[in-house]
Amino acid sequence: MTSNVNGSVVVVGGGISGMLSALDLANSGYYVYLVEKGTSVGGAMSQLDKTFPTNDCAM
Repeated sequence: MTSNVNGSVVVVGGGISGMLSALDLANSGYYVYLVEKGTSVGGAMSQLDKTFPTNDCAM
């Protein structure tokens, strides 16, 4: 399988918007390097146990 790669990009920050940006860029044909200073991705969202307004579990 061959894919048409446009180039490569670095996304700094592994929070929700960083991950979404990385996915959008990858789907657009870029190699993506996602860089996060912490030990896990997800940003502040990963620290919440419930999300508003549905109270769904975010873990």
